[in-house]
Amino acid sequence: MPYPSKTDRQTILSAAVKELVHGGIRDLSLRNIAASLDLAPNAIYRYFPDRRALEATLADEAARRLELALRKAADGREPVTAIRKMSSAYMKFARDNPHLYEAMMSLHAPGPDATSHQSLWTFTVEQVQRIAGSDLAAQASVALWAFLHGAATLKAAQVLGEIKPASGLEFGFEAWLTAVSKRREPLDRLRIKPTKKRSHKKVSARERLVRSDK
Repeated sequence: MPYPSKTDRQTILSAAVKELVHGGIRDLSLRNIAASLDLAPNAIYRYFPDRRALEATLADEAARRLELALRKAADGREPVTAIRKMSSAYMKFARDNPHLYEAMMSLHAPGPDATSHQSLWTFTVEQVQRIAGSDLAAQASVALWAFLHGAATLKAAQVLGEIKPASGLEFGFEAWLTAVSKRREPLDRLRIKPTKKRSHKKVSARERLVRSDK
């Protein structure tokens, strides 16, 4: 089977995304991708030497799409509203694109062009820094991302079923927001001062008798 002249990396990637959306990362098949493009399987290897390379590229593509969604959500908004909208956009992306999200979060070796993950992280830190400040931006970004990923994973797995309160996500975000926006007090004020120990002086029997007569 000849290699069509229009075959290129992006064409194969687009077909791979469709294959991923249809069957998930575990059922991803290079042969099916090749067949959907009317290509010989060897044509795929010209651009992606193995399945791992393709998975890494799919993960990078997922990160690129998520960043676009977050940028759109934050565009032109003041800091707190931007983060709130970004959080909602993150949850929506994970819900609407479960297989892409799974690919982004899968363990894999980064490909040679894996720049979208770093770009997504950089943008997130930039937005969080507007609230938390430069000193806490990275730590606060990790905390926010961990919270959103946990919430998205629980929701997708339906671990809590119908018993989970709908306000849980908002509660978690407000707790995070309170933590990062509150000014840190000097360490000396946060330290617990030791209480003075009362002296336990031994009292003789005669002294106790005198005190009881008063």
